[in-house]
Amino acid sequence: MTTLSDLQDEYQFLDADDRYRLLIDLGRALEPMPDALKTDATLVRGCSASVWVYPTVRDDGALHFLADSNAAITKGIIALVLLTVQDRQPAEILATDIDAALAPFDLRNQLSSNRTQGIPNMIALIKATAERYSA
Repeated sequence: MTTLSDLQDEYQFLDADDRYRLLIDLGRALEPMPDALKTDATLVRGCSASVWVYPTVRDDGALHFLADSNAAITKGIIALVLLTVQDRQPAEILATDIDAALAPFDLRNQLSSNRTQGIPNMIALIKATAERYSA
């Protein structure tokens, strides 16, 4: 899996069209999420596109998220968000400043507000999940 740092290095040298392509490719690389998990309970509220996030717990207690979206760019955005937290312990996820980790990608200026309006909700759902499992 690509690291956030590697991706950031590549992203900064791309023009707008190539940044879109990179996000789309990132979304395509997500682990497939079974349709049975795409329910109202896993739906992220407040996104212009449908986004589903489903947590699983590994044997070591780390959280592994499955995610999908019906929009290619949005799927790439959730994939980018997951790069900051995937397969980490709940306490580590809670301590991670996901907004700060994503700041170098300047998504709010690179993409339309419709595409980015759900990012805080994606982050909130991931943090709430980590909170539930941190006990």
